[in-house]
Amino acid sequence: MRSKQKIVGIALLLAVVIVASVWGLSHYNFAVLNTVGEVGDKQRNLMIVASLLSLIVVIPVFVLLGTFAWKYRDTNRKPGKYQPELDGNHKLEAIWWGVPAFLLVILSVLIWNSSHDLDPYKPLDSTVRPVKVQVVSLDWKWLFIYPDKGVAAVNTLPLPVGTPVNFEITSDAPMNSFWIPQLGGQVYAMSGMSTKLHLQADKIGDYSGSSANISGEGFAGMTFKANVMSDDDFQKWVLDTRASQQILDTSSYTELSKPSQNVKPAVYALGAPELYDTIIMKYMGHGNTNSAEAGGTMTHDMAGME
Repeated sequence: MRSKQKIVGIALLLAVVIVASVWGLSHYNFAVLNTVGEVGDKQRNLMIVASLLSLIVVIPVFVLLGTFAWKYRDTNRKPGKYQPELDGNHKLEAIWWGVPAFLLVILSVLIWNSSHDLDPYKPLDSTVRPVKVQVVSLDWKWLFIYPDKGVAAVNTLPLPVGTPVNFEITSDAPMNSFWIPQLGGQVYAMSGMSTKLHLQADKIGDYSGSSANISGEGFAGMTFKANVMSDDDFQKWVLDTRASQQILDTSSYTELSKPSQNVKPAVYALGAPELYDTIIMKYMGHGNTNSAEAGGTMTHDMAGME
């Protein structure tokens, strides 16, 4: 009788924990699951499908773990049933080896297809002209350059809704990682190199972005907002920023690139259209100590999404 009461008690406790967990998680905003763009949606769906397929193996394993722990506990006085025929049973062997193997085949196909479909260098199919944004990781802030618009911004990333964004990403500081969870996966930013990423936001709103690679003292405050707005509002922002009294040229960039923490958002009229290329090439000079720190002397594109 007591054993049955214990079983019922444990079952009720597990039910309460599961219900409480589901309720709590349903009220929490998981950015990677609350996506608002084509790339983010595909990555979210891939994670969900892979997780559900994994549960086909994970759930039986934990059920059996609990069953064995209870059935063969030291205090169980009931004699166990002797079943020597289960040793080397081909049907059982086929099940616990065949099912995981079959799932691995399915996951392999999914990963192969998604790796090509979600290649960060692959432009998005759209009839809308993309916006080009050059991203520079600094200590400890993000610089966004819009070379075709003649503007730049620090720790704020205005974007037009429903428009593909072609990111070019580099670093003028230790290696970092550029990440907007609700739009897509992270891509590394490395000195002397230029990586690429193509994203699109399909819903107006403010979406958090951050550094996804520990980069020193100010890492925790290296955040920004992707401000997705209507195309009219974006064009207005561009015109207003072009008229800004703050000009981003090589001189002001030198001051901006100095280490600083918790930097407030700022906007600039772009006074040096080739600034992004200049930042990359500063690591390319022969005999330049920065080249060694950057890890190479050859400019090349390098995919870095995880």
